[in-house]
Amino acid sequence: MASTKLFITSFLLALALSSMRFSLGARHLLQTTTSPNFPTIPTLPKPTSLPPLPSIPTSLPPLPSIPTLPQGSNVIPTLPTIPSLPKSTTTLPPLPSMNIPTTIPTLPQVNLPPFPATSFPNMPSIPNTFPSIPFFSPPPSTKTP
Repeated sequence: MASTKLFITSFLLALALSSMRFSLGARHLLQTTTSPNFPTIPTLPKPTSLPPLPSIPTSLPPLPSIPTLPQGSNVIPTLPTIPSLPKSTTTLPPLPSMNIPTTIPTLPQVNLPPFPATSFPNMPSIPNTFPSIPFFSPPPSTKTP
């Protein structure tokens, strides 16, 4: 366990010191060297005259004319007449009359015979407490503290 902690500590220390050296070395290089001389990019010659562009028509040809529909009379034709139903001269027969009683007839009284005088057996009662469970004491210890 101690060797693992020692290894991790030494690794972190080496990493910290190496990054310090790298940063100091990069700073030293930036201060001592001069910027490199890149070759200059030559300028491109500017064109003096452009060739003429092809002629583009500025107006479109006229659209074809819309054909005209034949003009008829503005009279709306009349709708055909719906034939009327013949008038019935017969009448419907009257509905049959129903005699609804206004009073409800009474029902006859029924006398039931009495129940026999037998007694039902007693149901056993359900206990509502838990029985106590005896706990035994642990065996004596063979060792002394």
